[in-house]
This record gives sequence, structure tokens and C-alpha cells, in this order.
Amino acid sequence: MPFIAETTFHVRYVETDAQGVVNHAHYVSYLEEGRSDYLRQRGSSYANFERDGYFLAVTDLNVRYLKAIHYDNKITVRTWLTEARSRTLTFQYEIRHTETDELHATAITKHICLNRTGAVTRIPESWAQWMD
Repeated sequence: MPFIAETTFHVRYVETDAQGVVNHAHYVSYLEEGRSDYLRQRGSSYANFERDGYFLAVTDLNVRYLKAIHYDNKITVRTWLTEARSRTLTFQYEIRHTETDELHATAITKHICLNRTGAVTRIPESWAQWMD
């Protein structure tokens, strides 16, 4: 069973259209928040990763929208690592309504590790402890 990070927050008004429905583009920021919190819960942080000279570039993004999310809904992003290779990571996500546990979206993102010059590089050993 993989480690699953749960990140909960309320949908902000700025993320919605005139009908109070979350714009599809904001789902990507929800995934990013889930991924960042996943790293924090695993004892690291993306900020430290960048300070050490590494970057994770998104190479693939797939979101399946199942049901609209509305302004002020409390949502939970569930994030887990599905594949860790020497230079790449793949995360999977579920976005759920916190009170009802209703599934609103699923997603997968793939990332490649880069160094400061933009060259593909190995993921640092310090991350190996939580990638298994």
C-alpha cells in the first residue's frame, strides 16, 4: 500500500467562474499543492529540492473531470507516488469533496529531474528514502 498524502482546503472565489464552478485550469494548481504537501509529509520539501539545484519538470499531465467543484467546497487532494525511477517520478491523484467523499477528479502527472543548467539528471539520493 503506497503512502497517501491528504491535503484539505476550501475552494477560493477567485478559482471559480460566474456560476461558482471551479475553472478547469485551477485543478492543475490543486495537483501541485497536493504534490508539494506530499513531499512535506515525506520529510522533504520542493523548496529544499530547488535550493539543492534540482527541478522537477512536468512531462505529462492527465486530468479526468468527473463532477464540478464549487466555490467554498472543502476538498481533499489525495496524492501518492506510483512510479519512481532514477530520473523520473509519476504521481497519481484523487480530488474529493471532504464532507461527502464524492470523487470530483482523478489525475496523473509525470516529472523528470533537471539540474540548474536544464540537463536531465538523477534524482538525489536523499529522496531515495521516501520513494520506495
